[in-house]
Amino acid sequence: MALRGAPTVTVRRSSDILRRRHSSNERKVHDERPHARRPYRLRLEAEYRRYKALAEGAFDQLTDPQLVTAAGTSNSIATIVWHVAGNLKSRFTDFLTSDGEKSWRDRDSEFLARAVTRAELQTKWDDGWRVLFAALSDLTDADLERTVTIRGEPHTVAAALQRSVAHASYHVGQIVYVAKALRGADWRYLSIPPGQSAQYKAPVNR
Repeated sequence: MALRGAPTVTVRRSSDILRRRHSSNERKVHDERPHARRPYRLRLEAEYRRYKALAEGAFDQLTDPQLVTAAGTSNSIATIVWHVAGNLKSRFTDFLTSDGEKSWRDRDSEFLARAVTRAELQTKWDDGWRVLFAALSDLTDADLERTVTIRGEPHTVAAALQRSVAHASYHVGQIVYVAKALRGADWRYLSIPPGQSAQYKAPVNR
């Protein structure tokens, strides 16, 4: 995403993106079993990246002032970004060797209303995900049964990762919801638009 003071938003039509995606899925319909044999870490990383991209698709549709507007909710997108980034950085710094809730994290401050620029928001967002992806790159499937702690509570690595994906997806959903409310009729769907499900299902059922 390009960072600029008052951006002119350019978003690829979601219908075009989905058609390309479903065309690719049609070609790969018989490749599910090889995909399932990919290392768990890689499959999990792909899921994290999917949610990250959804949130960024929402960012791209908003003006700078909208990024810090609550839109009838208690949290703006900027606030949610600060929380997600703070969570990821705390959980995945020294992931295997220290508790996931770091002493230096100030969780309450993540929920304060804040006025930030698009560049500041993007930097904060990227910082949290960078720590996550660095931690994932060091993992092997053999690490999944190791034990880590979060606020002193033991979890297997696999369980901690599943918990983290669920947390990220929950807040990405909030980001998309707030962005859609702010854009109104100008919202460009990031998944299959209403009324178009049949045309995307057809290639799979041939």
